Amino acid sequence: MNYHTFSEEILRNFTKNIFVKMGCTDEDAVLASDVLIKSDLRGIDSHGVARLSGYVRLWEKNRINTKPNIRVVYETPTTATVDGDAGLGLVIAPFAMKIAIEKAEKYGSGWVSVRNSNHFGIAGYHALMAVEKNMIGFAMTNASPLVAPTFANERLLGTNPMCYAFPAGKYPPVIVDMATSAAANGKLEIAQRSGKPVPEGWIQDKDGNSSIDPHELKSGGSLLPLGSDRDHGSHKGFGLSATVDILSAVLSGANYGPWVPPFVSFLEPPSDPVGKGIGHFIGAMRVDGFRPVEEFKSHLDKWIERFKSAKTVSPDQKVIIPGEPELEAELFRQTNGIPIIESVYLDLNELAEKFQIEKLNK
Repeated sequence: MNYHTFSEEILRNFTKNIFVKMGCTDEDAVLASDVLIKSDLRGIDSHGVARLSGYVRLWEKNRINTKPNIRVVYETPTTATVDGDAGLGLVIAPFAMKIAIEKAEKYGSGWVSVRNSNHFGIAGYHALMAVEKNMIGFAMTNASPLVAPTFANERLLGTNPMCYAFPAGKYPPVIVDMATSAAANGKLEIAQRSGKPVPEGWIQDKDGNSSIDPHELKSGGSLLPLGSDRDHGSHKGFGLSATVDILSAVLSGANYGPWVPPFVSFLEPPSDPVGKGIGHFIGAMRVDGFRPVEEFKSHLDKWIERFKSAKTVSPDQKVIIPGEPELEAELFRQTNGIPIIESVYLDLNELAEKFQIEKLNK
């Protein structure tokens, strides 16, 4: 596959300029760009600048408000509900996490449910905001329906990612950031661009039969829950996805299940919405609400060391701590640049032409 590599700074400035051209304030454009570039740095290419044109198309369809009045509409000392006014989830979710952190600083924990938002990038970005304050961070979001519950062949749930982030001492944070489907939709998009089949157990066709065709969703197929089928625990993946949907949307007043509006602009949102936009659930919890911070970090370091020293099934394998591959990718790409595949490169330069800004040079 053909790649073009760009520095973090070049991609960051390019992305910021696009958001400004869409009508975002400089502050919001910088933040939105930071969320996307963080994804690319961490090797999660499906949620980085590859998504930029998708945000532009939604904005062109008047489904993203680049001048939102993001506000708290319901509140207690430790909880809040935020209405994002159809803004960028890339901006709304950090707004919600700041509220959660402020509440946690006062009361030990803070929990914020969000409605009327859009796609918020990688969940890890928002959860890590809490880690920087010696807190445990939580971030989850529902998404447009692409996943069939166990035993169904109807799309009712999104890939519905959830993230938990824990501060460590001498080691990087432990970050559990995952979709609750067998695979994230972004991985299908990468397979489509590269012309490769996907592993068995990721998707099913419209009749419920297993498939390895990454284009299956276009023919009425669906993604499968984490676990793939009942014999391999798909009911557990379904349960996790349901939890994300309920906390993110049923609790906040966002759309849930099959009513969640699609990320792609060529599909219209359901005509009978049950809420506003898509929903997120954000949380922050002070470590020192349970034990001294340094004591916790010391023991988490010990936890990491013990798991890293585990006996493995073969000498060339090792136990991977959650978040470790993403950190390795970030350290490498900060020095060596961020690789962009040809189709995304062309897509970005089409945006540059549309908004009359400087193109990315090979």
